[in-house]
Amino acid sequence: MTTTFSGGCLCGAVRYNCTATPMMAGHCHCEDCRRSSGTGHSSHLAVSADAVTMTGVTKAYVRSSDSGNPVTRAFCPECGAPVFSTNPALPGLLFLRASSLDDLEVFKPQMHVWTMRAPSWDAPFGGLPAFEKMPPGM
Repeated sequence: MTTTFSGGCLCGAVRYNCTATPMMAGHCHCEDCRRSSGTGHSSHLAVSADAVTMTGVTKAYVRSSDSGNPVTRAFCPECGAPVFSTNPALPGLLFLRASSLDDLEVFKPQMHVWTMRAPSWDAPFGGLPAFEKMPPGM
C-alpha cells in the first residue's frame, strides 16, 4: 500500500509531497540531531528519494555524524526549519523530519537510535526497540 503525504517548513517556502510508504521511522538521539532539533532527539521518516517532489529552495549543512558519515541536513533559508537529511551510507533514501509533516499521524515510530547519546530527561520511550548506536544492517 502506498501512502501519499506532504509537508514543509514553518514559513511554507519549502514544500514536499511523497508518494511512498515510509521504509523506516524513528527517533535519533545523536548529538547532531539533538542540536539541530533544539531538543533531546529528532524524529525521521526514511523514504525513497525518487518518491519525493520538492518545491522551494533549501540550504544545506554537511557534517560528519557520530558514525563518521557526512550527513547533509537541509533546511529552509527563510525560517530555518529543518526539512530533510541524506546520508551517503544509505543511498537513495531521504530522511524527512517528522516535525515537517502536515499530518503528524503519518509518523509511526519504530525505534530509537543512538540512545547512548540520549540525555536523562529524554530517555527512549514507548516500548520501542532501542539501539545504542545504529541497528545492525544500517
